[in-house]
Formats: sequence, C-alpha cells, structure tokens
Amino acid sequence: QVRLVESGGGLVQAGGSLRLSCAASGSIFSINTMGWYRQAPGNQRDLVASIISGGTANYADSVKGRFTISRDNAKNTVYLQMNRLNPEDTAVYYCNYRRIVQNYWGQGTQVTVSS
Repeated sequence: QVRLVESGGGLVQAGGSLRLSCAASGSIFSINTMGWYRQAPGNQRDLVASIISGGTANYADSVKGRFTISRDNAKNTVYLQMNRLNPEDTAVYYCNYRRIVQNYWGQGTQVTVSS
C-alpha cells in the first residue's frame, strides 16, 4: 500500500501562484512515476504533469511554461509549482503514484482561481 498526502491548494487570484506538495509513504519503490492530475466539475480527470524517478517530466500542453513539476526522492515527495494561474485551472488536483501494477491516488486538493 502507498499513502499519498497532498497539501497546498487554496484560493488565488488570476495571475497568482500556488505550490502543491504530495508526500508518499508505505511500500515505495525507488523507480516510479509520480504526477498530478486535475478534475473540474463535469469533466474527466486529466494529466497535468508527471515525473519519473530520474527527473524526466511530462506536461499537458495547457500548462507548459506555467507549471513546473519536481520531486525529492529522499523525501518521496513531489511538488507542482503553478504560476500565472487562470480560472480555467480551477479543479481538484490529485497526486498519483504509479509503478508497474501499482497505481495510487491522493484524496485531492482544491485549487480555485478567481478572475
């Protein structure tokens, strides 16, 4: 089992910034992929960004140049720095841990961007 605990969501004005954190604990393997997904009401859950253990990152086109994903392998923690936020970024953000057949989700953290 893997437990993911997210923090850092909240309310911010358009153009502002937020930083999300997700700490993983439990049966963590050193080689894995961690990432952030988001889901707005009535929409499906979509990938925002992911990063493998070696540091290679992948981003959704809608956040490229604004969001940065990073990780601290020693702390089993992944971060999402979100800059130049806009109302379309409003959603519940979920942390994800994946490795082969393992696939775990955090409880989600709300990000609301006001115009």
